[in-house]
Amino acid sequence: MPELPEVEALAHHLREHAVGRAVTRIDVVSLSVLKTVTPAYTELRGREVTGAGRHGKHLDVECGDLHLIVHLARAGWLRWSDDLPAKPPAPGRKNPLALRTHLSADDAAADPGSAPRHVGFDLTEAGTKKGLAVWIVTDPAEVPSIAALGPDALDLDRDRLEALLTGETRRIKTVLTDQKTVAGIGNAYSDEILHTARVSPYATPARLTSEDLDALFDALHGVLTAAVERSVGQDAARLKGEKRSGLRVHGRTGLPCPVCGDTVREVSFADKAFQYCATCQTGGKPLADRRLSRLVK
Repeated sequence: MPELPEVEALAHHLREHAVGRAVTRIDVVSLSVLKTVTPAYTELRGREVTGAGRHGKHLDVECGDLHLIVHLARAGWLRWSDDLPAKPPAPGRKNPLALRTHLSADDAAADPGSAPRHVGFDLTEAGTKKGLAVWIVTDPAEVPSIAALGPDALDLDRDRLEALLTGETRRIKTVLTDQKTVAGIGNAYSDEILHTARVSPYATPARLTSEDLDALFDALHGVLTAAVERSVGQDAARLKGEKRSGLRVHGRTGLPCPVCGDTVREVSFADKAFQYCATCQTGGKPLADRRLSRLVK
């Protein structure tokens, strides 16, 4: 799932490539991705892209007084192209393309006699479980999931983080990935933050010591800032690979921990898993994996 660093990098990419261009056409391949009816998506036509930003893990494409808000969910992605097909795409259940946005080309006015070039971006989603969502609004706060966001992870200072965690009885892994508590962190970067801070994913926030909180705050800002710096400026097509290359424990089950050499372990749930190092984070004690427990029984 794209998280804060990747969405920030996509917003940067759009600021570099889309701002100043006009929306010439939008092809909606999957109507289910549109979560708003008014304003209609056709009202974006002719409007200039004036900016691109981020709200947590939501991407905001600004078109004057309208905002095209995108949440890429678990398997969604934005793909930029300097040569989009002119022919409208055909809908289909197996088609990963959900929505295509055509923008005016730089050379459109330079050579009026030539065939128009189609630049812009596709919103795609792999797999059968669909979650990609698009809203067209006059105010980003009209999107319920944006209105409910907690403070952005990169806007937190140490005292605000402590205040958010005071009295929390949920596991720290759950708290960090709750967008209503802290916006922008998902499964992958929460694994990286907790590993860097040497904190167990199952730790109770209210019981963390002052030293634990210091380490957690430093890790949160350090991991996310480094990921943003690695990601911003990359082509959108390379961002997924850039994310994987920077991860030390997430997605590395069975491989050696780069800090201590112990084997990276995994805890699995119904539709996701997280990774951790027992030596670095849990005093050498493996965490219970209910999936494995059921298999043993």
